[in-house]
Amino acid sequence: MNRFVLGAPALFAVLSCASAAPSPSPAAVVEAPVVSVPVERAVATVAARPSRKQVVRGILPSTVRMVVTEGGKSRRTASGVVIGTERTAQGVASYVITNAHAVDMDDLKNPRMVITQERQAELSEYPAEVAATGQVPEMDLALLRVPGVELTPAELAGDMELELGEDVVVAACPFGKSTSLSGGMLSQVEWDRESKGPKMVKTDAPIGYGASGGGIFSLETGKLLAIVEGYRTAKVGFAVADKDYSFDVPMPGETFAAPSSKVRKFLESKGFGRLLERTSEGGVGQTAQR
Repeated sequence: MNRFVLGAPALFAVLSCASAAPSPSPAAVVEAPVVSVPVERAVATVAARPSRKQVVRGILPSTVRMVVTEGGKSRRTASGVVIGTERTAQGVASYVITNAHAVDMDDLKNPRMVITQERQAELSEYPAEVAATGQVPEMDLALLRVPGVELTPAELAGDMELELGEDVVVAACPFGKSTSLSGGMLSQVEWDRESKGPKMVKTDAPIGYGASGGGIFSLETGKLLAIVEGYRTAKVGFAVADKDYSFDVPMPGETFAAPSSKVRKFLESKGFGRLLERTSEGGVGQTAQR
């Protein structure tokens, strides 16, 4: 997890009226025309927008946990989002987007990488391999290939769908545990003046260590808005029995993420732009067969 540490000696917690008008005389009363709305139209309008529970149910299948082990011991944990699947002559494979710093295994001699998904008491585990990585810190993204399984991909949002104040949910697996959800909004959208596209976003949704690679999803559409890259922390220090202790605390509103435009650019630059293609017969989340 990328963390931007700010030293601090102590933690500071951030922590209609109406007046009655005279009644008009009977002669002055004008009845407004009654406008009837067809029941079918009213029902269609209500049903057009999914509920919060429906959106979350659609998000969960594309959220995964990445675990790197060595000698039977966990050495790396991070989060990830399924970004596409494809069928080729070699078989089916799924692809997961996560952070490049999370898959750095240069210090390990015999690492083993797996992708896991937990649904209630059932845990599914799939071997994975690194397909592409970006250069940290400019492009802190990595693509993992999960052969032999067809997972449910998320749908990337368009650039114009990243709006300041957008209600979002962050789906990640902090501390190597089960999927965790936290809610908030897009607290900052930084736009590139040359490309006219978003180049960085922030959210005030709280996260924890191991949420790197987690997805930030729109609560209105369920689309993937961004991938968590890191967060800024404040160092909290205190003394007990003449001994000094300190720990880092994530700062609210200081979670940085790579917007969907950056994810697209990464996939296209690494030769995986095909994962963004959708087939009409396969529906949302299926890539064109090659």
